[in-house]
Amino acid sequence: MALLHRPQSTAVRHVSRETSTPWPGLALAAGGALVAWCIHRLIPGIPMLTASVVLGIAVAHLPGMRTFVRGPGRPGLSLAGRRLMRIGIVLLGLGLGLDQVLRLGWATVAMVVAVVAATFFGTLWLGRRLGLPGDQPLLIATGYSICGASAIGAVSEVSGSDEEDVAASVALVTLCGTLAIAVLPLLQDPLALSDLAFGRWVGAGVHDVGQVVATAQTAGPHALGEAVLVKLMRVALLAPLVAAVAFSVRARRRGVRTSSGRRPAPVPLFVAGFLAAAGLRATGVLPDVALQWAHTAQEALLAAALFGLGSAVHLPTLARTGGRAAALGLGAWVVVAGVSYVGVVLTV
Repeated sequence: MALLHRPQSTAVRHVSRETSTPWPGLALAAGGALVAWCIHRLIPGIPMLTASVVLGIAVAHLPGMRTFVRGPGRPGLSLAGRRLMRIGIVLLGLGLGLDQVLRLGWATVAMVVAVVAATFFGTLWLGRRLGLPGDQPLLIATGYSICGASAIGAVSEVSGSDEEDVAASVALVTLCGTLAIAVLPLLQDPLALSDLAFGRWVGAGVHDVGQVVATAQTAGPHALGEAVLVKLMRVALLAPLVAAVAFSVRARRRGVRTSSGRRPAPVPLFVAGFLAAAGLRATGVLPDVALQWAHTAQEALLAAALFGLGSAVHLPTLARTGGRAAALGLGAWVVVAGVSYVGVVLTV
């Protein structure tokens, strides 16, 4: 509001100076990622990416930080939520062992595809029936069906989703995925799941990779290995899903050009990079130390990006759709857990 009291030329210069300086916001995002890493090291049960989202939300509502986050820090935080997210998703492809995934067998591949399809379309339908605003149904469906916040970030890049819709979707998917860490291990014995079956159920039904690891490790190393392989299979479906959304958006906006005068690419560059990285990993030419460094960089970039997205969450706005969002989260959770359980029972 203060800008309304400035002379017009001064206001324009002020806005230009803020929007052209992303460094303060990027520095805050990097600091948030570092704090999230420290929290994860102290409490391994809390995934680094989960901590990043929560920290971003918290900082955006601290009395001493609100003005900075919504003002001079916003350009850098938005840049982190978009550009760093793209780079992190490309590096995510280096963790995709396609040869290992294929060794699980075609029955498991079919099961995972069925789980992803049922979860995506079921959540999308339910979200629209509940009347969630903007792209939230699409983004939440993506997060539940593929790989949590990373998938939401990838789809939001091609759908042009509003930053608040992205942040609200990330918050919901992160919350439900975190609850899975506590709930699913309690169900292994009542559902009569062996360690192998439990690991596959976790890999097929839990959202974020870190949450999959935290949940599956409770049943031992064999369950953990199966969970990670099934989870990687779900991650492999990220590229075709993003490409499908990109084609859908392009069809709706046929003839519309970007601000640079060019038509949007049919397949985003970062999706091609993700596939190229997965292909490079499959060749076996990269040494383990390079893959480890790439994984560390991926975690750092995604943590900074999710901190930036978390800082865009406005809790009063989120509260206005809280009941509907919670209903969608619960419904999607039942779908993904139920369909993946049936799939595991039929294929193990």
